[in-house]
Amino acid sequence: MVPLADSTTRLQQEAADQQAAMALQQNLSYVQGDRDRNRLNITIVQARLVKNYGLTRMDPYVRLRVGHCVYETQTDPNGGKTPKWHKIIQTLPQEGVNQIHIEVFDECSFKMDELIAWTTIPIPIQIYKGVTIEQWYDLTGKQGPNNEGTINLIFSFGTPPNLVLPNSLTMLPQMPKFMGSNANLTPIYIQPTAPQVPQVFSSDDLKQIQDMFPNMDKETVRTVFEANNGNKDLTVNSLLQMVD
Repeated sequence: MVPLADSTTRLQQEAADQQAAMALQQNLSYVQGDRDRNRLNITIVQARLVKNYGLTRMDPYVRLRVGHCVYETQTDPNGGKTPKWHKIIQTLPQEGVNQIHIEVFDECSFKMDELIAWTTIPIPIQIYKGVTIEQWYDLTGKQGPNNEGTINLIFSFGTPPNLVLPNSLTMLPQMPKFMGSNANLTPIYIQPTAPQVPQVFSSDDLKQIQDMFPNMDKETVRTVFEANNGNKDLTVNSLLQMVD
């Protein structure tokens, strides 16, 4: 005959295991579903600024705001008036968000970073039909509205690169309340950050595409190639749209 205390403990443990399994399944479903959602891809390519503020060449970087999300590029040391970043930013679409806000800063060592230029850009609706948009946008700053230079952006919309799901989730359930009739357990999940799979693109495909567009900057071709996750056909179509 199983002692009453042992039976109660076993039932509580089974209830805890069932609750943990259900929560784990829901968690994994959420991660998978979120991973497979299409993303707004914004490539911050380069800028052409009209003035270098300061005694030395500026070290510009870009801060991008999409709804409640804020992203930054790396700094281009000594980028001056012609900084290049080729930074791809992927963000989930947000309801009611139809524009982005761009700020260009000069990174400073001994004082606060200086805001050089800014602009607000509508998200091109064509991207939701599979069209890639590459365009130069006017910047506003000390020189006046739309007179601080231009910034080159590429917009697209599609599935993100694959993410590595964590091998396991560490579950730390609270201790059961033995005095109660029900197992009141709340599993706590400690989930490692899911890193992106390192992208391995075909250098041969990239070279072929660059040869197909000899008049286009090779770094721009590479950026579009990476934004399309190494898909040769999508990249060619995107570049053809940009040329048109």
